[in-house]
Amino acid sequence: MSKVNVNKVVLAYSGGLDTSIILKWLQDEYDCEVVTFTADIGQGEEVEPARAKAQAAGVKEIYVDDLREEYARDFVFPMFRANAIYEGEYLLGTSIARPLISKRQIEIANETGADAVSHGATGKGNDQVRFELGYYGLKPDVQVIAPWREWDLNSREKLMAYAKAHSIPVEQKRGKKSPYSMDANLLHISYEGGVLEDPWAGPEDDMWRWTVSPENAPDVATVIELNFEKGDIVAIDGQTMSPAQVMEHLNKVAGANGIGRDDIVENRYVGMKSRGCYETPAGTVMLKAHRAMESITLDREVAHLKDELMPRYATLIYNGYWWAPERRMLQEMIDVSQVTVNGRVRLKLYKGNVIVEGRESSTDSLFDVNIATFEDDEGAYNQQDAEGFIKLNALRMRIAARKNT
Repeated sequence: MSKVNVNKVVLAYSGGLDTSIILKWLQDEYDCEVVTFTADIGQGEEVEPARAKAQAAGVKEIYVDDLREEYARDFVFPMFRANAIYEGEYLLGTSIARPLISKRQIEIANETGADAVSHGATGKGNDQVRFELGYYGLKPDVQVIAPWREWDLNSREKLMAYAKAHSIPVEQKRGKKSPYSMDANLLHISYEGGVLEDPWAGPEDDMWRWTVSPENAPDVATVIELNFEKGDIVAIDGQTMSPAQVMEHLNKVAGANGIGRDDIVENRYVGMKSRGCYETPAGTVMLKAHRAMESITLDREVAHLKDELMPRYATLIYNGYWWAPERRMLQEMIDVSQVTVNGRVRLKLYKGNVIVEGRESSTDSLFDVNIATFEDDEGAYNQQDAEGFIKLNALRMRIAARKNT
């Protein structure tokens, strides 16, 4: 991409070390106007300071947007209707935030007349793919500037030196020791780098921020009741809540009970394996509760088909294809399946465990105690029918067995 063709660029800007340097670098290297965009998606840190930092850097157009409700309602909740989990462990906390950020960046580019967008993702990670697939899926001809693929500031020490040389303020300096690379939003907080780059080394105890250790969790369980409508949690313990409020509440109560820690080595889309630690308290509870709700409200074959398609759906999100037609198609099917997922689930939260204690649906339950009972079913189920059922299903096996005798 020719630098002279860029007049204005929208930068996904946190105000931290990397994006503060990128802001200055874009101004100098591309000689262009920079619009900053800071998203509040529930990272738990004040985002307004980014506005003051951008102003101090000479930025004229500054966006600081509260996207927590949109993030929970339009991205996290639809994903959890699918019970999405990547490689059996990862609840996709970083992955699902990227399409929202991409969407808002493109909206701002259209509003301000910018001809380019920029992000702070490195050339080794998944986020560069997620951001840019989102950009192109929403604005096909937009120009993308990815500084980590262009500059030579490829270490934390070089970044710190650049910041010092250009009088860029940096908070919480830690000398030459690289801190964890962390990413937080309503769904999770992730940790990479430092001692975690050795998959044999355990995480440091003081790394975790949202959860107590299971050993230090309360000795008395917390019991909660979640109400579902069309696959989404709409109330907790009888109190109606918005999607973001649901997640904020569950993060607190689950985190206090030591729930949501994961230590994972995952396969990145770019080809390498990566070790990361994650805290996903609300997501861990939401997944368990949703599956419990589906267990009595979904037809068997619908439930099994969802489980077959889920890994593909999760991989699409992990790899950055939220805006792709195949993800949209799967979402339509998933959402149709959720029309009957209504009712309530009772959970016990205890020392890192989420235990289902009860589930019921007054309108959509497919559980018929008169048929399922081990007691007298008064003719609701003819057990003699099972003989023919078994023989018909065994027919191909019996034919093969005769051939082998």
